[in-house]
Amino acid sequence: MIDKIRVTIDVIIHATEDISKIYQSFKELLNLKEENFTIHETTGHFENQIIILNAKMVKKEAQNFMKKLLGLLSIEQINQLIEEIEERTVDSRFHMRLDKQELVKGNLAFREKDSIKIKIYAPIYNKKNTVKIFTEIFQIAN
Repeated sequence: MIDKIRVTIDVIIHATEDISKIYQSFKELLNLKEENFTIHETTGHFENQIIILNAKMVKKEAQNFMKKLLGLLSIEQINQLIEEIEERTVDSRFHMRLDKQELVKGNLAFREKDSIKIKIYAPIYNKKNTVKIFTEIFQIAN
């Protein structure tokens, strides 16, 4: 199943944040280069600039990303993801959020607010297999 996954990453960068630090962190920790991201610029409520970064990976690229990501997470963090599969999965997509500020510091931590949104899609044809399939995916780092 791991060979059929797709991964998308969304990051909102506010005018007060340094986009180069975000890129550098993705490159150093997760082997994602600036070219992997598309940039969308918009304006916030107070006319401040907001940049939205988006990356999409499929097949081998998605597998490599997941192996790298899971290799950086602790056993406790992976177990937490496995325990939360049912709550975090909608329509075959597992949703997780990483702390943006911790990423810049070189750490991976889960956080719901001001976060990096990661969606992992795996084709699941029977909903009762959701936990089994995502558990297999999260254990590939071991």
